[in-house]
Amino acid sequence: MYLFLITFLVLYGGMHLYAFFKLRDAFRPRPHLVWFLIFWMVVMTIIPLLVRMAEQSGMEKTALIIAWPGYLWMGFLFIFSSTLLFTDTLRHIFRFVLHQLSRQLPEYISSQNACRMALIVAMVASGYACIEAGQIRSEHVVITSSKLHPSISRIRIVQISDVHIGLLLQEYRQARILEEIREARPDILVSTGDLIDGKLNRDFGISELDPLAVLLASVPAPSGKFAVIGNHEVYAGLPQAVAFSRAAGFTMLRNRSISLTNGITISGVDDRAVNPKSLADPGTETALLKSVSRDSFHLLLKHRPEILPESDGRFDLQLSGHVHGGQIFPFNFLVRLKHPIICGTTTTPAGSLIHVSRGTGTWGPPMRLFAPPEVTIIDIVRQQPVK
Repeated sequence: MYLFLITFLVLYGGMHLYAFFKLRDAFRPRPHLVWFLIFWMVVMTIIPLLVRMAEQSGMEKTALIIAWPGYLWMGFLFIFSSTLLFTDTLRHIFRFVLHQLSRQLPEYISSQNACRMALIVAMVASGYACIEAGQIRSEHVVITSSKLHPSISRIRIVQISDVHIGLLLQEYRQARILEEIREARPDILVSTGDLIDGKLNRDFGISELDPLAVLLASVPAPSGKFAVIGNHEVYAGLPQAVAFSRAAGFTMLRNRSISLTNGITISGVDDRAVNPKSLADPGTETALLKSVSRDSFHLLLKHRPEILPESDGRFDLQLSGHVHGGQIFPFNFLVRLKHPIICGTTTTPAGSLIHVSRGTGTWGPPMRLFAPPEVTIIDIVRQQPVK
């Protein structure tokens, strides 16, 4: 935990320093404005930590008040810093090429002008990213299989992932998510982790359910609703997170499998955040998958888009999330260094399929840039025998 905090402060603080010096040099503000900019950036650096502290102390209103400017600034700063880095790199390349030709860099390509242009781009892109975060798309995947019950021609699975119910998930976005789910008319509804975000300061009993949990519970899914643990359920408080998911109507698949009458077996595994030692011991997942008959269509729910060599080929379809498709461009390039599959449907080396959702909500900044949120519709269609 301390290593994470130190890493976060160093990286996020470094972005602020980079932006500060570029802005100061570009606009040359008066001393009192320089001090205000320093104060603003110091406060913005630590606000994400203050939000978590306020949540954990039960100060939800305070957390909400500071979360909006803090996380919007975080998204803007990332876009601004990335744009600055891109323009600076181009300027240095251009300068090198001109130097080889014994020519000077034109005045209009100065560092000051590049910073001003980056600021305009970041402001426009941030505004668009706030809009795109609310533009939920339905992604449709069709899979054929000979493993369905002969009387069933199609089974529809709807996947939500990384909803991050918390401070910044506004009611209209909640309504859009539920609307997309209802319109899809799922036979099976699954949540592949990070359904909630932030600290839950109460237990969920029959008499005091969260309004969104009640709405999720009201969505019909004749063959059931199933969910797995993601890393943010652990951060929010595992007992409360599990209670919330159950109140929302989900059956929790915590390293176990359930066989349905329609010919589908669903397995779910806990995220490794539940037990960090499990990263070095994949035996639980491997044993679980080996216990499932290969005669049924095997659906694996796993929060992170990781495929163990021992597991590959022992499931027909894995549904995952976690990486948000990068959420804010160009973060998707950094995410690929850790997770090669950041979204979409891919065939594994052993012939299984994995679909990685871009996520249905947002983490941190309520923004998405070129990675719109999704509700995934997976139709498993019975394969017709070859005549």
